[in-house]
Amino acid sequence: MGAVITPRIDELRAEGVQIVAGSLTDLAGVTRAKYVPLHRLSAFQDSGMGVSPSWSVFCVDSGIAFTPSIGVVGDLRIRIDPAELCLIDDGVAWAPGSLYDQHGEPAALCTRSLLAEAERAAAARGLTVLVGAELECTLLAPDGGHATTDPWSPYGMRTSLDRSGFLVDLTVAADRAGLQVEQLHTEYGHDQFELSLAPATPVAAADAVILARIVIGRVAARHGLKISFSPVPFAGEAGNGAHLHLSLADDAGPLLSGGDGIHHMRPAGQNAMAGVLDGLPDLLGVYAGSVLSAARLKPGNWAGAAKCWGLENREAAVRFIAATPGNPRGANIELKIIDPSANPYLAAAGLLGSALRGIDKNLQLSAEVTGDPATSDAQPLPADHRTVIETLEASAIAAELLTPAVVEGLAAVRHHELATYGERPAAETTQALRLAWSC
Repeated sequence: MGAVITPRIDELRAEGVQIVAGSLTDLAGVTRAKYVPLHRLSAFQDSGMGVSPSWSVFCVDSGIAFTPSIGVVGDLRIRIDPAELCLIDDGVAWAPGSLYDQHGEPAALCTRSLLAEAERAAAARGLTVLVGAELECTLLAPDGGHATTDPWSPYGMRTSLDRSGFLVDLTVAADRAGLQVEQLHTEYGHDQFELSLAPATPVAAADAVILARIVIGRVAARHGLKISFSPVPFAGEAGNGAHLHLSLADDAGPLLSGGDGIHHMRPAGQNAMAGVLDGLPDLLGVYAGSVLSAARLKPGNWAGAAKCWGLENREAAVRFIAATPGNPRGANIELKIIDPSANPYLAAAGLLGSALRGIDKNLQLSAEVTGDPATSDAQPLPADHRTVIETLEASAIAAELLTPAVVEGLAAVRHHELATYGERPAAETTQALRLAWSC
């Protein structure tokens, strides 16, 4: 193993790296890490760094949601691949970690391994998969309040140029980290901006989401700012989404274009989208299951609050994007309901798993909603936090796609949020959790 590691250590040392971070994102959507000195890189790969099984059920407020399966006994290991290391700050390199047991097998609650398994399941069906991610976030002042008090112009030149130094530094830092940024812009909400990442294979795409959050956070800190990935940073104001795009192809080409179906979809593409829609109520606790999620997931917020789909329909839960000259990436589906409180590996696993389930079961696609879902008979998605979590717990679809162990752990951390914050005023909860999902 030393023959593999030593050249990498020399390369990293030449770039000024002193410590190496390996991170996990827990079921509450919070990213946590351990560090080693650079000379211990091989140990981080081979045996890994020890963590308690309770890491998976840490909560947004540092509570621990013990379950019948997870208590105070046991030990697991975070392991990283040195080939995936990238620079995230002066002297610091980072790689995504996977969670293993003491015998070297993927741990039951390793969401990265779960997504890798979904990726393999797609490959076994002869499918190639690409996932693209969008990250919305809100700039904050050092005290956690609004970064600016000037009037905000959504997508405005003034508001973006006022932050041009930040945006330029972010672009440079992203490039240094190997992050493929497709576009960035100020958004609708006050002090809000969005960054879009290039599509990649599912695990790589979820890794890129975590890397992007880290890079954004470090650049913000260098500009005397903080960053919020909360679904709703300030009560009554715009929320942050974390949309995922999905495309599928087989040996005959893309499933979502080149066919005779609606908007030129092939039958399997329509089945895939039907599967995503069919799983929405059951998996809402995965995609948008935090105590703050429902405040974003409302009609009129362009968050996809209705169980329906439509061509370029930004109020539908599933937005279909056709293959046109204006869309060089090709046809894909965008799941709009996902917010930053979701573990990106788990959200991508649910999205891909739902699509594969739709193909396997030959599920039929519902009629398209061509206008505002609020004025149609489209089914609103549940808005009550308790209902969302209890539906997840009882769901056969969630157990099939995500395993009973993951569902049990995820429900536990969300029940903790409900018990702790469910009766508090919205302003108090948004303030308490404003930085919970920041890296």
